[in-house]
Amino acid sequence: MIAPAQPGILIIVENEPVPVDRRVWLEALALQQAGYQVSIICPKGPGGQSSRESLEGIEIYRHLTWTASGRFGYLLEYSLALAAEFVLACRLYWRRPFGVIQACNPPDTGFLVALPFKLLGVRFVFDHHDLAPELYDVKFVRRGIIYRIVRLAELLSFRFADLSIATNESYREIAITRGHMPPERVVTVQTCADLCEVNRSKAVPALKRGKRHMVLYVGMMESQDGVRLLIESIDHLVKQRHREDTQFVLVGAGSELPRLKTLAVQLGLSSFVEFTGLLPHDQVRPYLSTADVCVAPDPLNPLNDKSTMIKILEYMAFGRPVVLYDLTEGRLTVGEGGLYARPDDPIDFADQIEKLLDSELLRNRLGAYSQRRTVEELNWSNQSRRLVTAFSALLNGH
Repeated sequence: MIAPAQPGILIIVENEPVPVDRRVWLEALALQQAGYQVSIICPKGPGGQSSRESLEGIEIYRHLTWTASGRFGYLLEYSLALAAEFVLACRLYWRRPFGVIQACNPPDTGFLVALPFKLLGVRFVFDHHDLAPELYDVKFVRRGIIYRIVRLAELLSFRFADLSIATNESYREIAITRGHMPPERVVTVQTCADLCEVNRSKAVPALKRGKRHMVLYVGMMESQDGVRLLIESIDHLVKQRHREDTQFVLVGAGSELPRLKTLAVQLGLSSFVEFTGLLPHDQVRPYLSTADVCVAPDPLNPLNDKSTMIKILEYMAFGRPVVLYDLTEGRLTVGEGGLYARPDDPIDFADQIEKLLDSELLRNRLGAYSQRRTVEELNWSNQSRRLVTAFSALLNGH
C-alpha cells in the first residue's frame, strides 16, 4: 500500500531572499527532509537572481522588490510585496495545492495572504522572526497611525495563526501575553548552526592580512545593529590603545554600509577595517573559523533586549569567544561564553575586546564553553526536530 503524500507547505518571506535567509532555508530543508513538498516565495536579491529556481528539491519563486525609505515609503514597499506574494500563492495553489502557509515576518502582513486560503482548509503558521512594533519604534521613534497599524497587524497575525514559531523564550512569552496565543500553539525554534557545516570548516590565516589577531562581525548593518558603535570601539583600540596587531573584519550589508565605510576612512582606519559586503554562507565560514574574537555590538533597546541575534549562535557554534553589550536575551544565550560591556558604551566594549586579545587562555575557556553548549543544546539538529514535530502535530489535529 502506498502511503499518502504529505501536504505541501508554502513559506513566504518578504525581508530577505532565499537561501540568503539562513533561518528560512534551514526550516525549508528540515521540512523537505521530513517528507513535505516545500515551496518558497521571497524577494529577488541583488545580482539578478532568477524568478524561479529549484534547489535541493525546494521550489523558490522570487518577485521584484521596491526599495523605499521613510514611514510611508515602507508602507508602499510592503503593500507592493504583499500583492506580488498573493498572486504567486494563487498560481502555486492552482498548480499544486498546499496544506500550510508559513509566513515569516517582518512585516506582519503574511496573514493577509493566508486568510483566503484558510477558507479552503489551509493552515496558517506565523514564523515570528522580529518584534515588528519594537522594530518600528527603533527606526522611526515617532508613533502615529502607522505604528497602530503595525500593532494591529501583529495582533491579527497571532489571532489567525494555527501555530506560532518563536525564535526564543522572550518571543514565546510575547506570543502568549501580547498575542493571546494558547501556550500549546506556540513552539520555540531557535536559529542555530548546522554542526555538519561547522565541522567541515577550516581556519584561513591569510584572512588576517598579516596581523596577529582578527576581530569579526557578521550580520546586518542597519541603524539598530550598532555597527557605528563598533567603529567607535575600533577607533579607540587603534588610536588610544595602540592596537596595530588586529584586523577587524565586518561581513554583511545594509543601508548603513556606505556611511560606515565613509566613517572608517574619515577616522583613518582603512588599514585596520575590512568591509567584505554580503557573502554566501559557505564563504563566511572560513572567517568564523579564523577569528580570535567575535563581536555583537547591538545597542540596548526594546527590540534588541528581547531578540536573539543569529550571529551570536553562529559565533558560539564555531567556538569563538563573544563580546556583546549586556542585553537580556544575549546573556541568556551566551552565558559564560562571552564578556559583557555596559550597554551602548563603545569604550567599555573596546576594553572587553582587548581583554580577550591579551589572553589566549581566556579566549580558549570562553570558546570551549560556547562550543560545548552548542553541541549539547543550541544546534540545528535539536531545533529542527522541534519544528518537524510541531508541523506533524498541527497537520494531525493535535
